Amino acid sequence: MSETNNVVVENKMGVMPVGKLLLNMSVPMMCSMLVQALYNIVDSIFVSRICEDALTAVSMAFPLQSVLIAMGAGMGVGVNALVSRALGEKNGDRAGRVAEHGVFLSICTYFVFLIVGLTCVRPFYAGQTDSQAIIEYGVEYLSVVCCFSFGVFAQFIFERLLQSTGRTFFSMITQMIGAIINIILDPILIFGLLGMPKMGVTGAAVATVIGQIAAGIAACIFNIKANPEIKMSVKTFKIDGTIIKSIYSIGVPSIIMQSIGSVMVYGLNKILIGFSSTAVAVFGVYFKLQSFVFMPIFGLNNGLIPIMSYNYGAQKRKRMMSALKWAMLLAICIMTIGAIVFELIPGVLLGMFNASDYMTEMGIKALRIIAVHFPVAACCIVVGSVFQSLGRAVYSMINSIMRQLVVLLPAAYFLALSGDVNNVWWAFPIAEIMSGLVSLIFFIKMYRDIIVKVPLE
Repeated sequence: MSETNNVVVENKMGVMPVGKLLLNMSVPMMCSMLVQALYNIVDSIFVSRICEDALTAVSMAFPLQSVLIAMGAGMGVGVNALVSRALGEKNGDRAGRVAEHGVFLSICTYFVFLIVGLTCVRPFYAGQTDSQAIIEYGVEYLSVVCCFSFGVFAQFIFERLLQSTGRTFFSMITQMIGAIINIILDPILIFGLLGMPKMGVTGAAVATVIGQIAAGIAACIFNIKANPEIKMSVKTFKIDGTIIKSIYSIGVPSIIMQSIGSVMVYGLNKILIGFSSTAVAVFGVYFKLQSFVFMPIFGLNNGLIPIMSYNYGAQKRKRMMSALKWAMLLAICIMTIGAIVFELIPGVLLGMFNASDYMTEMGIKALRIIAVHFPVAACCIVVGSVFQSLGRAVYSMINSIMRQLVVLLPAAYFLALSGDVNNVWWAFPIAEIMSGLVSLIFFIKMYRDIIVKVPLE
């Protein structure tokens, strides 16, 4: 693809057969997301070898880590959608300006989390538990993750720029670089192998941020060397409030959705700690394990969003709907396989985390109950990505608020009143059924208001 007189010629997102295009765009991202999920799991597996309190502390870090990721990923969603749409409209100049603002916003966001890492981590843990051991492990881990988060923000923005032009292979490579470095360094730094000092939980955090920094550097280099459609310049950059507003009009709902997930996890941890710290550890292990199922769907969506945005900009409805159908089919298949694995071998999955007999007994019931909702979640996630790609991310935000705050947390609270922790896990299927119904209603509205008005090419 080349640029002449500020006009960008059609790239593969407008001409390649849709099924092949979705696989071409998504498979690299799905592979990289699987590697990401693997290193998240490996991280917890090694930490669990320290003690259950260490595993619980890392599990309790999830809400704040999720907000950090939400800020980077949500802003990236806005940049991705706007750059892809600008390229679909053959407006290369606007694509470059949006990219520049994405980098600027990433830098600003990092400084926010640097302050959080220096001031808020201990109060964050103290608000969840009275256990000094868990608090100390948590402060060791989360302070490092926040204070050195510039790597993950660089990774987010430069990977999204690669995805917006269809270069998901390079995005996959950057994520694999970060994940592999993390996996290699985890046991070395946690247990003090190869002459390195034994750093414990801090070692897990250091391994994570080193991997993120390496991935961010690689993604930046790939953009400079292999992403010619996007032209950025520090010298000519000027802050444009209109562009920032456009980025966050798409990105803020995504940020809120993921941040709501943090509120949900924080609240559920408070409910579960009333039963035992083991219940919190089980919930944390579930989140690590489910990422191995959900991450490929998120990779699929990272391929779907630029395809939908590009062809919406190019006014090609047939290609938009074809991409949606392919994505829905693949997502349901993947999530159904994941549900079957959770139902058949939950004990094997829990055994990877050095689970005690008590934790294993509790965890088996939890995994089997929660996994029931996976196929429904597949549909909701794909439809949510369509909302984002067509500028209706607020629908996803409303749905997420209803699912996690209006339904899931209250359901978990009332189920906990039964005195049986196993009943709490049913809150997940209950909330997902509601989410599926709301997603369907919003999609019908969006189809009538937007998609049906796009010409059939």
